[in-house]
Amino acid sequence: MGKLLNILLIEDDVIEVMKFNRVLSTLNVKHKIVEANNGEEALTILKVKEIIPDIIILDLNMPKINGMEFLTILKADEYLKYIPAIILTTSNNRKDVLECYKIGIAGYLLKPLKYDDYIDRIKALIEYWSYNELISQ
Repeated sequence: MGKLLNILLIEDDVIEVMKFNRVLSTLNVKHKIVEANNGEEALTILKVKEIIPDIIILDLNMPKINGMEFLTILKADEYLKYIPAIILTTSNNRKDVLECYKIGIAGYLLKPLKYDDYIDRIKALIEYWSYNELISQ
């Protein structure tokens, strides 16, 4: 059993947020999820520094500040740049994948169409990071 994680989920689609939370509720551990609807809201949460996430999971296509813009700002911050950021998106555009890795992401996951595949992917993601040694812990 891995550590409990503080997860910042940045996603503007309410159904995707519900889906993510539903998968996490099936796990036997209670990770703390902080939700932001877009990159702008996420930056506000991070600036308060009340809860520093162990990992950030974000979509690319969001209003106000999109995922790519958010990552650029995050990785420019000396305090926050070491938080692993994982993309969870429907975009399999090779240019997006390359650009995100150039910025410094920790992973890029495609949202599968089948819910069972989504469950497997999210569980594996959370399990992997719960066993990592993370800076904020």
